[in-house]
Amino acid sequence: MKNLQEQEKQEGLQDKGSIFTAPLQRRSFLQYAGAGAAGVALVAAGCRKDRPTIPTMDGVTLDFKNDFGVLNYAYALEQLEAAFYIQVASNPPSDFSASEKAYFQDIQFHEIAHREFFKKALSTAAIGSLEVDFSSINFTTRAGVLGAAKTFEDLGVAAYNGAGKRLTTDAYIVVAGQIVSVEARHAAYVRDMISPGSFSDLNDLAGLGSNNAGGLDGALTPDKVLTAASKYIKTKVNVVNL
Repeated sequence: MKNLQEQEKQEGLQDKGSIFTAPLQRRSFLQYAGAGAAGVALVAAGCRKDRPTIPTMDGVTLDFKNDFGVLNYAYALEQLEAAFYIQVASNPPSDFSASEKAYFQDIQFHEIAHREFFKKALSTAAIGSLEVDFSSINFTTRAGVLGAAKTFEDLGVAAYNGAGKRLTTDAYIVVAGQIVSVEARHAAYVRDMISPGSFSDLNDLAGLGSNNAGGLDGALTPDKVLTAASKYIKTKVNVVNL
């Protein structure tokens, strides 16, 4: 893990393929072993020739006319989360406990794995790298970091849940389900750090009125997710065929 962390501090993962072969902590391995195994199916399915033709626009374009648009949507959100956790892990708040620092290190590696997984699977169909804007986040305090982490994790879970029905390829559905299960663990842990016992309360999800009265995680459509995430993204995100 030290080698991977040192690489990340130099704007990490120059060797994109190493994320699935690098040594993992024991508790981390169990959480993303499933997604790594299913990756074989996703990469194989991604070799199809029916990739979308994306109109030329400034920024990046998410074309939801087929599965590749949904995968790029997930890739965009994973870029955002990975960038956030890399910044936290490289300079954690002074009032973080040792265990909190260690857990946020773990989450960092999970999000990097998710980001690199989608980039590799999408290959030439992948959107470009997003430029983030975290100026509204106070990275110097535990409260500031946890508040932002809750927003990102809740939004990520709701995004996967809301976009899952758009996927038509079994391999993609399987992988999305495995990744969102890990994101949900992150969300539950962060919420419990903020207020013990609040891990399943999504009534205030991104301020958009989502709730889980039926015992289910929230689900949001891409337009609502991207609106909520827009304050953290400098790159223009174009959406077509939504």
